[in-house]
Amino acid sequence: MLRIFVLWLILALPGAAQTTPPASEADAPVETDAAGQLIEILRDEAAREALIRQLEASAAEVAEPAAATEVAPPEISLARQIAEYTRATAEGATGMMFDVVASAGTVLGAFTETGRIDWTEITATVTSLVLVGAVTLGLFFALRLIGMRIFAAMAARTAEQRWLMSLALIVGSSLIDALIIVLAWAGGYAFALWIGEPGVMDFRQSLFLNAFLLVELVKVALRGVFAPNFARLRFAPMSDETAAYWYFWSSRLVSLLGYGILLVVPIINAAVSFAVGRSVTVLIVVTALLIAVLIVLQNRAPIAQALRARHERDPNDVIGRIEAFLAGFWHWLAIFYLVALFVVWTARPADALPFMLMATLNSVIAVVVGVVVMALISRAIAGGLRVPQDLRQTLPLLEDRLNAFVPSILKVIRALVALGVVIAIGQAWQVADFLGWVASEAGREVTGRAVSAVLVVLIALAAWLAMSSFIEYRLNPNAGRVPTARERTLLSLFRNAFTIALVIMAAMLALSQLGVNIAPLLAGAGVLGLAIGFGAQKLVQDIITGAFIQVENAMNEGDVVTAGGTTGVVEKLTIRSVGLRTLDGTYHLIPFSSVDMVSNFMKDFSYHVANVGVAYREDVAEVKVLMQKAFDILKASEHGQHIIGDFEIHGVAELGESSVVVRGRIKTLPGMQWGIGRAYNEIIKRVLDEAGVEIPFPHLTLYMGQEKDGSAPPLNLRRAPALPKRTAPKPPAPDSAATLAQNTPSPETQRAGPQDDEPPREETIRRSLPDQEEAENR
Repeated sequence: MLRIFVLWLILALPGAAQTTPPASEADAPVETDAAGQLIEILRDEAAREALIRQLEASAAEVAEPAAATEVAPPEISLARQIAEYTRATAEGATGMMFDVVASAGTVLGAFTETGRIDWTEITATVTSLVLVGAVTLGLFFALRLIGMRIFAAMAARTAEQRWLMSLALIVGSSLIDALIIVLAWAGGYAFALWIGEPGVMDFRQSLFLNAFLLVELVKVALRGVFAPNFARLRFAPMSDETAAYWYFWSSRLVSLLGYGILLVVPIINAAVSFAVGRSVTVLIVVTALLIAVLIVLQNRAPIAQALRARHERDPNDVIGRIEAFLAGFWHWLAIFYLVALFVVWTARPADALPFMLMATLNSVIAVVVGVVVMALISRAIAGGLRVPQDLRQTLPLLEDRLNAFVPSILKVIRALVALGVVIAIGQAWQVADFLGWVASEAGREVTGRAVSAVLVVLIALAAWLAMSSFIEYRLNPNAGRVPTARERTLLSLFRNAFTIALVIMAAMLALSQLGVNIAPLLAGAGVLGLAIGFGAQKLVQDIITGAFIQVENAMNEGDVVTAGGTTGVVEKLTIRSVGLRTLDGTYHLIPFSSVDMVSNFMKDFSYHVANVGVAYREDVAEVKVLMQKAFDILKASEHGQHIIGDFEIHGVAELGESSVVVRGRIKTLPGMQWGIGRAYNEIIKRVLDEAGVEIPFPHLTLYMGQEKDGSAPPLNLRRAPALPKRTAPKPPAPDSAATLAQNTPSPETQRAGPQDDEPPREETIRRSLPDQEEAENR
């Protein structure tokens, strides 16, 4: 082991062995012997393993003191971080302003100071660029004239084709335009290689040709979007004036930035200095920024009006509402975007252009995808969900139930999509590293908990939907067998209980997945339940009484009962109360604690008790026969299917003041006794009338007195005094006056009193009776 350790020291400190001069010539054999021993150790497997373990142990001993000496970075508070960020932003903005001013001074100094400009270089540049530029641009314009004719023919054909073929023609026109640029660029390259020394090109000519290719290809994309000369080959729908305006300014900005940075700045770097070139670059970018800001401010109102147009056409469109919301401050967003581009370019001049292009492209893709997805979700929310017709017949309420909560879920998803677009834009511009946070341990834990909670809620919704659909299927008489009243009641109670239990369990599980300790919640719920038990004894009594009523099957939904002094149809039955609908349509909610007795009119069977009153002169036996006859007629009608027994005649039930009451009873199905009773009353009335049996009604006998010889005195009638006349507000119509004169009796008729077929007026009789009594008293 000692020999191994010595060898390890030799290997671990090769620098020391090399830097330390040898003491004598005898040291060389020592190193040779050590190398030979090392070779022997590496050849021996056991010795090699021992050397590796020794090296690992030594590395661990060296790493432990280094780790112990590391000092954890101090934690910075949020306020300190915000302060540092704002300080850095302010310093960066100030430094940027100083850079712009310094750049202007540098450029001005380059032209004022003598000896800084290499005029020989500038002369050579102009000489080498004039011919190549003239040939390239001349070839470009010549090919462009040919392309214009082709574009005109293609634009004419788009009017006769369908939209797919029109799209192909538009794309083809852009490809032809790009081909023209490539041909002109290739011709310029060939000419540059031909002039001067054959096969050799000046770097300035290469700068011009590369700048020409890139700038003009970008203009091809702009012409494909705006197409100022051919409206039919335009991607974006807009007027010719608008297209020409935007193409003019966008192409000028592209030319300024492209030719300025790719051509002018390198030439200035070669002819003057890199500092002046850097300053010229800053001035070019600042000029482009100012032009872009002025264009944005100039088009603030027209673009705002265009953004509000969709919302004005359809106020319910979500995309239109977003556009209308952005219409008020879109120009500030655009200016902020332009300034952000300038700041990023200033901070990262080396890779600013690729970074900005990729960030902008990713932002546009995120916005387009988000808008498309949000539009599809909005259309689904507005249109609702549709289920197949056969499923709708089996589960009539499934479609309404889905449309009750699915749109809410889609709205949440739409909000998450909008949040995802914001996160994607921030990630593209490196404002916030969301993906890095998700990849971290804390991010994985938070996202995992959130996804688990969402899955719990979705599973709970699916379970509730399945349970509700099953109960609806069982209660649907068109699917399977007809449910009984008991099944309807118990299934409704089970649905309510299951819903409450499911909501509580889902809430507890979701909170548990989010990291909330639910043990105190459960303990608090127990204490709260105990407090409610003592403080709400009436509620407890309602629940206990309702439970016993359900166990004893005292009532079910659809039954006609009397509970708490109210008679009506049971519409809703819970564990705590019952809802009754009376005959006049009033809905009564009766807690079970106020119910001391339940009278159910629809338990197993029902009876209609027929009490038929006849005059005392009628034969009771004949009345019984007529009642049986009426029952036979009733049983032969459509009501016979609801009668489940023979007619029971109980006989004379009462000797009333003016009638003899004969009672009978009809046994019916539950709930049919009222309809059977109404039909039987109609039939018995018709049968008794046909038989001449009198159905008595209250009579009034007027006794006028009697003479001693037994004769009745004559009825003394007097004419009632006329009522005082009232002044009518307006004379009656001729027809009304004629009718009034026809109905008014003549004075002779009034003096003669009532006619034989006209009964005396009540007022006349009332006035004559005191006079008759006075005559008898005399």
